[in-house]
Amino acid sequence: MHKQNTFQKNFIWGAATSSYQIEGAPTAGGKGPSVWDIFSHSPGKIKNNDNGDIACNHYELWPQDITLMKELGINAYRFSISWPRIFPTGIESKPNQSGLDFYSKLVDVLLENNITPFVTLNHWDIPQGLEEIGGWPNREIVNEFVKYSYHTSNHLGDRVKYWITHNEPWCVSYLGYVIGRKPPGLIQNWPKSLAAAHHLMLSHGMAIPEIRSNSDNSEVGITLNLNTAVPASDSKYDEDACRFYDGQFNRLYLNPLYKSEYPDDVFEYLRSRDWISQSDLNFIKDDDLNIISTKTDFLGVNYYSRGVIRNEEIDEKNNHTRNVEIGEKTDFGWEIYPPGIYDLLIRLKNEYSVNNIYITENGCSYGDGPNSEGKIRDTRRIKYFDSHLKELKRSIQDGVQCNGYFAWSLMDNFEWAEGFSQRFGLVWVDFETQERIPKDSYYWYQKFISSNGIEVK
Repeated sequence: MHKQNTFQKNFIWGAATSSYQIEGAPTAGGKGPSVWDIFSHSPGKIKNNDNGDIACNHYELWPQDITLMKELGINAYRFSISWPRIFPTGIESKPNQSGLDFYSKLVDVLLENNITPFVTLNHWDIPQGLEEIGGWPNREIVNEFVKYSYHTSNHLGDRVKYWITHNEPWCVSYLGYVIGRKPPGLIQNWPKSLAAAHHLMLSHGMAIPEIRSNSDNSEVGITLNLNTAVPASDSKYDEDACRFYDGQFNRLYLNPLYKSEYPDDVFEYLRSRDWISQSDLNFIKDDDLNIISTKTDFLGVNYYSRGVIRNEEIDEKNNHTRNVEIGEKTDFGWEIYPPGIYDLLIRLKNEYSVNNIYITENGCSYGDGPNSEGKIRDTRRIKYFDSHLKELKRSIQDGVQCNGYFAWSLMDNFEWAEGFSQRFGLVWVDFETQERIPKDSYYWYQKFISSNGIEVK
């Protein structure tokens, strides 16, 4: 038997969730409507017309969920705060005390169970009231986010020491304004998409000093969904398409954060297609990039798959055939490509000199449910986690400073436009009865954590 200790002694092992995906209780405690409350009730936007009105009813069942965390053995829990629980329309001058009290109670019980809270301030569910005055493309929202960050960190900052400003700004900017799969559901509106991305990043930079002033010895960062993009073939068409994809997916966020600049090739490409004009970039004001590149304490990285990029506008017969082999896929249709997390982390170290990383999400969707004995044999999820953690370990051995890992997700939940059709959880949830059943992957992760990732061969 060969044992090998794979992770440093103080490594953070966690699981992650987000407010709209699990909480339910859309009007409890004075909460106002979020953009997701409105979007999910718009016919045809969500698979099976599902919505998050109940979701996992975590708003009431959170003590039970903390018990599941404690038994799992995680030492950290990443969750997000519902902005409209704190500011119901977004424009109030004072926070809603009932909303603050809910999260304060949650934080206290987490700490009693030796689970460190990692708080995300914006996991997409902004107050609908702010959407109605223009949402993220309107610069006004920046000040509202700073106000929200100030009051939330002022109330929780004595106990919460890890803060994430935004989760995956690309999803808001691109999926909300170019693809239309997330609020506000616009299509091919690149000027608004870029303005949204800029104001998300600007509000991140402006919120950092506010949070630090309220939370001594805290770490403040941002979470980006990043991936390793490769051309589908060696044709120039695919290589050019891959460069643009990497630009709008990865570099549009990494470059301003770490280099205080935007990738010019992204803007040039959009202008060449007449998707933006030069004046559409007037939202970038003097000093904005200096604020965006305010030094962070860490980068949160969400990794699920790689991007294999093909120029879909070129007819097959004029392009090379695909010569990148696509691997097995999850139930979501995402390719399983563990080396992608290694390649990405090495790039972040070498190209951007990122020196403190947390994997804030990593996971997979499989629909395995209870068998006749009530057990959930999700062996494919175990294989996914195991293979990605091996690549994470390899990246750390090669000099990447990664200090924590959060499995997505603690439990099955409302998966945005997919409704309840995709299950990412370590814990299976019956959405009718709210019964929770730990899956085999939960027990596998429990053992993995308890040995701090010692591999037994």
